[in-house]
Amino acid sequence: MITIMGASGATGGATLRSLTAQGVPVRALSRDPGRLSAGLDGRTRPLVEAVAADAEDPESLRDALKGTRQLFLTMANGPRQVDHELLAVDLAVQAGVEHIVKVSAPAAEPDSPVAVSRGHHLIEQRLRTHGVTATVLRPYAFMQKLLLLAPGIATAGLIHGAMGTARCNYVDCRDIGDVAAAVLTRPEVAGGSIPLTGGRAYSYPELVGLLGALLGRPVAYVDLPPGELRAHLVARAGMPDWLAAHVVEIQRLAVERPEAPDDAATRLIGRSPRTLEAFLQEHLDRFRHPLR
Repeated sequence: MITIMGASGATGGATLRSLTAQGVPVRALSRDPGRLSAGLDGRTRPLVEAVAADAEDPESLRDALKGTRQLFLTMANGPRQVDHELLAVDLAVQAGVEHIVKVSAPAAEPDSPVAVSRGHHLIEQRLRTHGVTATVLRPYAFMQKLLLLAPGIATAGLIHGAMGTARCNYVDCRDIGDVAAAVLTRPEVAGGSIPLTGGRAYSYPELVGLLGALLGRPVAYVDLPPGELRAHLVARAGMPDWLAAHVVEIQRLAVERPEAPDDAATRLIGRSPRTLEAFLQEHLDRFRHPLR
């Protein structure tokens, strides 16, 4: 039994779809399993056992993990992420799980300049302590997160950031799901850490140039000092302060540690990762119309 924790999210959902496309049955954990099931198509639904579980309720999680052999673990960033993932790891080991695939982050180090990455390091350390087989996925920036920029681009033609001309790797969550499915179904590639990027890294000036060409109108990049960007994200984008701080830390990391593409995804899934241009083209309507 493969259990997906975080099945309602972007990477968990992508992993679920990739596995079921291969005919692999999965158990999907959700605080609202009925809603999760209702969102599946007729081909996928028979392969998915949707089970109620909540990281705030250890008993529900303990019950949901019974009989699990492999666990895919991904949770949204947040103030309680470390506590929730540590609990999931401990309960999974108690339930006899043999292989845990965890979505982590680049620079998951004890002294990382990114607070969320320091949290991922703690969770990875717990995995090592337990001694189970663990595969750690280290995706860079999700292409899907660029959709958060869509309203500002649609209404004002602007992107705000603090990266200067530094380049950022973008990876499609669907490619992360395909890599996760590969390590969950092919024991010979399980274990270790896997960096995940797209085929090319982009600076914000390059990104706005690409978007402008696709939209047929100018898009501008406004480069701000880190403190100003954090204040802008809180005041204008409505982000909670911890999330605004995280965005700024990630952008400063790209400045301090130049990013380059990696071919790990290509080697595991047997094809090139989805391109940023194709992703933007797929969602172009979102960047044209603020309410769509």
